[in-house]
Amino acid sequence: MTEIDGQVPERFARAREAQSVALLEDYVEMIGDLISELGEARVADIAERMGVAQPTATKAISRLKREGLATARPYRGVFLTEEGADLADRVRARHRTVVELLVAVGVPEEVAELDAEGIEHHVCDETLAAFEAFLKSR
Repeated sequence: MTEIDGQVPERFARAREAQSVALLEDYVEMIGDLISELGEARVADIAERMGVAQPTATKAISRLKREGLATARPYRGVFLTEEGADLADRVRARHRTVVELLVAVGVPEEVAELDAEGIEHHVCDETLAAFEAFLKSR
């Protein structure tokens, strides 16, 4: 679809924004996981786990810092702020709920883990609450 009167259709703008937020959430979750596992999250480790080059990870970390979700010190790694840690916990919980729902409807665990990675970022709170209610009612 092309631009209309120089405007990008709203659904595309929303899709790009959702993708941008999903990436931010993935980085926050990964940093939280690395801190839990290794006691710190170094840029090199973040880049490796995210499958990106170090400059790409550095750019994402800069965005996290601007958003107030992370701090970084030279030669000390990346740390989540309280807000960043809370977001990482929410993303992790959303992921678990989506995986549990997919498994409950018959999706194999490995496939559910992979599919949940995409779905978790696009599930609104109302849908997530419905998933949780369904899982509790079983």
